[in-house]
Amino acid sequence: MVHLVHDGTSVVVDVSGGVPEIIHWGAALDANDGESLAAMTKRPLTHGSLDVVPPLQIVPQHSLGSLARPGVAGHRPGGRDWAPRFVSCEVTSSANALTTTSHDHVAQLLLETTLEISSSGALHVSASITNEGDSRYLLDALTVSLPMPSHAHDIVTYSGRWSREASIHRHSLTHGAWSSENRTGRTSHEYPPTMWWCTTNAHEWAGEVWGCHLAWSGNHATWAEVLPDGRRYVQLGELLLPGEVCLQPGERYTTPVAIGVYSSSGFTPASWIMHRSIRTPLGSRRADDGDAASWPEVAVSPPKIRKVLLNTWEATYFDHDTEKLKALAESAAEMGIERFVLDDGWFGSRRNDRAGLGDWVVSAEVYPNGLGPLIAHVRSLGMDFGIWVEPEMANLQSMVVRDHPDWVLHAIGYEPVQARHQVVLDLTNEAAFAHVHGQLHRLLSDHDIAFVKWDMNRPLIHASSTDGAPAVRRQTRAFYRLLDQLRAEHPHVEFESCASGGGRIDHAVLSRAVRVWTSDCNDPLDRQYIQRGVGMWVPNEMLGMHVGARRSHTTGRSSRMEFRAITALFGWMGVECDPRRLDDDEREVLRDAIALHKRHRSLLHGGDAVRFDLDDHTALAHGVFAADRREALLAYVQLTSSPWLVAPRWRIHGLEPERTYTVSHAALGTVGGMGRTVPEWMTTPLCCTGRELSVVGIQPPSLWPESGVLVHLRS
Repeated sequence: MVHLVHDGTSVVVDVSGGVPEIIHWGAALDANDGESLAAMTKRPLTHGSLDVVPPLQIVPQHSLGSLARPGVAGHRPGGRDWAPRFVSCEVTSSANALTTTSHDHVAQLLLETTLEISSSGALHVSASITNEGDSRYLLDALTVSLPMPSHAHDIVTYSGRWSREASIHRHSLTHGAWSSENRTGRTSHEYPPTMWWCTTNAHEWAGEVWGCHLAWSGNHATWAEVLPDGRRYVQLGELLLPGEVCLQPGERYTTPVAIGVYSSSGFTPASWIMHRSIRTPLGSRRADDGDAASWPEVAVSPPKIRKVLLNTWEATYFDHDTEKLKALAESAAEMGIERFVLDDGWFGSRRNDRAGLGDWVVSAEVYPNGLGPLIAHVRSLGMDFGIWVEPEMANLQSMVVRDHPDWVLHAIGYEPVQARHQVVLDLTNEAAFAHVHGQLHRLLSDHDIAFVKWDMNRPLIHASSTDGAPAVRRQTRAFYRLLDQLRAEHPHVEFESCASGGGRIDHAVLSRAVRVWTSDCNDPLDRQYIQRGVGMWVPNEMLGMHVGARRSHTTGRSSRMEFRAITALFGWMGVECDPRRLDDDEREVLRDAIALHKRHRSLLHGGDAVRFDLDDHTALAHGVFAADRREALLAYVQLTSSPWLVAPRWRIHGLEPERTYTVSHAALGTVGGMGRTVPEWMTTPLCCTGRELSVVGIQPPSLWPESGVLVHLRS
């Protein structure tokens, strides 16, 4: 038995069976409990079953009788060695880490596993397999499995689509399996690789919760199952396309890192561990042969200040008139904006979305004097300059595809499937990689650019390299290599991960990028749900949250500025509209919101994100607690009409029970609603203890739909 410990979590691992088996992952145990746990957890033999009880290992083995989904799937020519068996292992362990090495001398395979409880409290698990034989081994899958206790009855999963990411679903899993598979070649809008198991009584501040996330930006599969004998587990791994990994003798494959978190106090504390995990990523962890699937060699350094930015897309689209952009920059600076990001249309023949993509050279047609005059003007206003790129894609009507049609990533002999009039550039082709890298390196070397919005606006379909084999995995790793190389060459540049909004949000890309564009949808009503979902595995300060135009670009719905501003306030704040088109009241509210965000930025970007359970399903409540619990900024948001004239009290859990807090209204614009009066705390600061806020709560105002209020707490 090996016992890994961190704060309130214990992971007890049985290493006697060749592959580690986690027999306890949850609440902390005494250091010597591992010695008796084997006897305590030993399962009886029953009629109608095997003469052995097969272990539920982190790489389940069919050859030992396990009916779980096998952790290794593959074979040699002729179908040989399709179910390997690893029955003994070498073990190296410490107080918080465990590595094992196991051989199957019949199948001539080497299996290595790593389990570690990081300083964040998260469990990191990965595995690798090496072909020690003299013939090739076709690997179909290598995944890791984490067991769940019998009292974890419910699972929480996500689904989504473009501009409506991270919808949350909760249901009981009592038999059979639940699975999701992603074949988009990116993390995906549809099925992000994150799920949660929990007890039936679990909510934001109560109950046991186990969270799982796969740090990988390509295809993936997630599997949750209740076996016929009652055991439960979750399995995560890269989804390999047919023939995608063929291990020649001596070659090795390593899984992406699976991240697990545990809390005995509900979803919100569990999400803090997930947040801490990406705030302090294992950026230096690589396999000896460079085959690390998840982490970069050097982790990204968080920016000292996450500057409020204006992104030009919904303000100008493809209208790149320098004088108009200078005027837009002036209006942005007047609002207190700190960064000006030039979006699509500045390069090549890119006057619309059908041409020019892939030619990362400043367009002489729209910028006859280059970008220098615009950048200098932006800098003179006290802002820094950012730019949009989409390095992995190209239009057929582009110089790069015209000159190098063989650089398109698609199956030879077939017409490539386009999306948004785009094809994919084959970054696994060294010549194509060097070309793309060279253009981006020159762009960043020749201009004063502080921020890059890195987009990926289409999935990978029928993606084969010139050798005819599927190349999604290789393309994903080439993307990592390209971004890592540019980061090393331009350490002052901050990179954002965007993929039509929220299509590439995972911990592997966030070990390289400082920010993700959460969604192309700036409609604040939809954004409240999207940000709540993604915020369960990504901290607020890494989530781009923008104030859009009055009428939403994606939904056509109109919203008051107060609601738009409150929705964007808690993340990495930005503006995605033309401030000159706002009326006087809207400009004043936006200016005040930006000032409020800056005033509380250290709290918002360094504290713990919190969510609250309400007795009114038509409202949401969330916010940020300071790490020392001496301050908080919270939001109560009315989404649709409440069934009651007066909302139920809002109980604010998680503060220091004996500490006294001043509760006050952080006013932003006007508060609209049905109330003839407002709660007293909105006009006169109220003093109460953390215990009173948790047990009794405060009274929200009676709000109109699509509106909210801000609450400031200070010890």
